[in-house]
Amino acid sequence: MKKYLIALDLDGTLLSDWQTISETTKKYLIDLKKQGHTLVIATGRPFRSSEKFYNELGLDTPIINYNGGLVTNKYDPDFTPYSLTVKKEYVIDIFENNRIAIKNAFGEIGDNIYLYEDTEEVRPIIHFFNGAKLFVGDFNKTLIGDPNGFLIITKENQAEIIEDYVKNHYQGKVLARNWGHNYNFIIELYTPETNKGAGLKYVAESLGFKSEDIIAFGDAHNDIEMLQYAGIGVAMINSQEVLKEHADYITKYSNTEDGIVHFLKEFLKN
Repeated sequence: MKKYLIALDLDGTLLSDWQTISETTKKYLIDLKKQGHTLVIATGRPFRSSEKFYNELGLDTPIINYNGGLVTNKYDPDFTPYSLTVKKEYVIDIFENNRIAIKNAFGEIGDNIYLYEDTEEVRPIIHFFNGAKLFVGDFNKTLIGDPNGFLIITKENQAEIIEDYVKNHYQGKVLARNWGHNYNFIIELYTPETNKGAGLKYVAESLGFKSEDIIAFGDAHNDIEMLQYAGIGVAMINSQEVLKEHADYITKYSNTEDGIVHFLKEFLKN
């Protein structure tokens, strides 16, 4: 049987809810690994909130965090990390010149968090656990370097102000992604080079895989480049429509129905 590199997004894809891999999916993927396939996690989350799933699957491969902004391997001291950052002065300028539209914001360097204002409302979003250090206050004083990621939490119906400012002042330097759906008040700032496809390419080359030997699963617009790079790009049936347009396949079952397992069983059998 041909051995594949299988890239897995977390939320809406591998996870059946915010913090759970179903036992069925977990057992099946661990078995695939024993058969010689290679598993890699590719997520927008920081390492601190994805390590749990990395460990549950018994992985020792590189992990892609911040949508390709950071690739590391905690088990391989010889692995050269891949890190993309947004210039500190850019994010501070965007924040300072749009305060009227902003409720809160935070940047992340590695697993450390640089938060403007510590509130009960922001705590579920910042994933402050698993050894992370939290620095609160004026970014001019707290932010010590260029962040791997920067999130702006806008006031109601104000997200477009941030998007327009970035587009008009930072063309070719910074991109603004609206999380959409229930999180359409969150704007993610990142570099034009930052995407899961580039992160997956870096991982694949380090592990000796060609793009045609990669199966990638995702569910959202931040998975587009990853599915485009992979030889077999798979969108979950519960995916955003924009991702399905870039997929080679669409699963018949959702992330809550072990969609990855159903797809791989059929695909690998054929």
